[in-house]
Amino acid sequence: MLLVGYARVSTQDQRPELQLDALSAVGCEKVFEEKASAAQRDRPQLQAAIEYMRDGDTLVVWKLDRLARSIKQLIETVEMLENRGIGFRSITETIDTTTSGGRLVFHIFAALAEFERSIIRERTVAGLASAKARGRLGGRPPALSSEDLTHARAMLADPEITVAQVAKRLGVAPSTLYRHMPGARSKVSEGS
Repeated sequence: MLLVGYARVSTQDQRPELQLDALSAVGCEKVFEEKASAAQRDRPQLQAAIEYMRDGDTLVVWKLDRLARSIKQLIETVEMLENRGIGFRSITETIDTTTSGGRLVFHIFAALAEFERSIIRERTVAGLASAKARGRLGGRPPALSSEDLTHARAMLADPEITVAQVAKRLGVAPSTLYRHMPGARSKVSEGS
């Protein structure tokens, strides 16, 4: 059973010494160090640490935010470790998934995160239903009104007027006009 440390700093200016000292103090035999933002999904040193570890080993971090930037990302990472038989330990928050108490705390985190996602989903559905009941539809409003389309058709009836000219007059891109009027493409003449 090996303790493997992972230290991460976000910028080139930050120093990892505090993390490295803490990881060393708890007995990490090997430490992988990275300079990368938590928002980055691709963290080569974290991947190297995970590939280095074997069943029964434990990944140790100084704080939870050194491993992930969100509870969702943290839960996904720890579940992936668990599926590989690797434990997880955070020194500052005293979470250790190799103990029954640590697993309980972590599962409570996971349950709270799932509860939060459910609440957000329910609020979104309720908000859309409420807006619909008041006659409002979700999404972006159309770029062209039915009146704009009538004007566009009338202008395009003149073979001298191009789609680009009509689009400019309506204040939209030609692609928007094409999207609303698929037949408009046949009206494109040289130079439009």
